[in-house]
Amino acid sequence: MANQDFMRFSLGVYTREQTQAVLDKILSWNRAGLPSQFAVVIQTGGKLIGYCGFFHQVVDEKNEIEIGYRLHPNYWNQGLITEAAGAVRDHAFRDLKLPRVISLIHPENIASRRVAEKIGMALEKQTIYRGFPTNVFSLSREQWLQEHVA
Repeated sequence: MANQDFMRFSLGVYTREQTQAVLDKILSWNRAGLPSQFAVVIQTGGKLIGYCGFFHQVVDEKNEIEIGYRLHPNYWNQGLITEAAGAVRDHAFRDLKLPRVISLIHPENIASRRVAEKIGMALEKQTIYRGFPTNVFSLSREQWLQEHVA
């Protein structure tokens, strides 16, 4: 989270303390049995290259479950985060039976938008989130079932 490219469409690079606070929050969700984040690890060598999973967000005064993802720039454009996000989406609907998921994407983050679209999400609305213009992509369990249960 100290990498400028990794954090380009976020609030900027994080200090070690800010990173620890994010990790503590994620671990607290995990301990509480709530949907949480997963490490994205390269199978050969076991190197940590990012994360993909669930964030608990309040968007326009509504509680939402976000599929959020970040990947180290050295691994961009290889389909890895699309694969991870698709697995997280399937876990959300198949195993957790969530009614819907969203992704919050900066309007200029075309790569992240493509990932959301590839896993079946569509632009639902534009809003202001944490002071920034944000595109809200969404997918419902019903929409997912139409594509995955034949």
